[in-house]
Amino acid sequence: MPTTIDFACARKRMVEQQLAGRGIRNQRILDAMRWVPREAFVAMKLADFAYRDGPIPIGDGQTISQPYVVALMLEAAEMDAQNTVLEVGAGSGYAAAVMSRLARKVFAVERHATLVAQAAKRMQQLGCDNVEILCADGTQGWPAGAPFDAIIVSAGSPDIPEPLKRQLVIGGRLVIPVGHSGHDQVLTKLTRQADDAFTSERLAAVSFVPLIGQDGWPAPEGDQSRRCGD
Repeated sequence: MPTTIDFACARKRMVEQQLAGRGIRNQRILDAMRWVPREAFVAMKLADFAYRDGPIPIGDGQTISQPYVVALMLEAAEMDAQNTVLEVGAGSGYAAAVMSRLARKVFAVERHATLVAQAAKRMQQLGCDNVEILCADGTQGWPAGAPFDAIIVSAGSPDIPEPLKRQLVIGGRLVIPVGHSGHDQVLTKLTRQADDAFTSERLAAVSFVPLIGQDGWPAPEGDQSRRCGD
């Protein structure tokens, strides 16, 4: 059944009410999220819900994050137009597409092969030619693309993965949900001050899907999703 939603109006309303209305002040982020068609990053049957104030399932047990949380993480990451940045847990590619408007180069890692293929296709369709997507264990980062000015992790980890910390430039920012369950996660900003010196800031209580990988959570028993190399 054809949609009755005016997506352009819904996107404008999202930016005004959910983002600016809650204190997001970075105009570049507001402009980027006004540009990226969020409805293109969810299943067609869920397109009418693309601008709701909450996460949306995208398959393989993953979600596209609430718009405000995406904006909050981007604002904390302090990206500028000359930065090289990394997203871990790319999912459908929505945040990476937004980041493509904020940074010079975007690397994105996702462990689910189906989501990687879909996200890469969306990047091509939208002309986000400064985004590369890799199917791999995101807890190991992207060594070949490092070092990064900013890293955003779009999944919750029990601790901050050491490989990600080591792939930051001095002065680089890492934004990641940290907690030992999906119900006690804290969005945390880590800034690398020197080779072995980091400062940490707690930003907000959040709830993300688990970050699966060598330096994150183990894959759940019976996980049948098609992953890299399958």
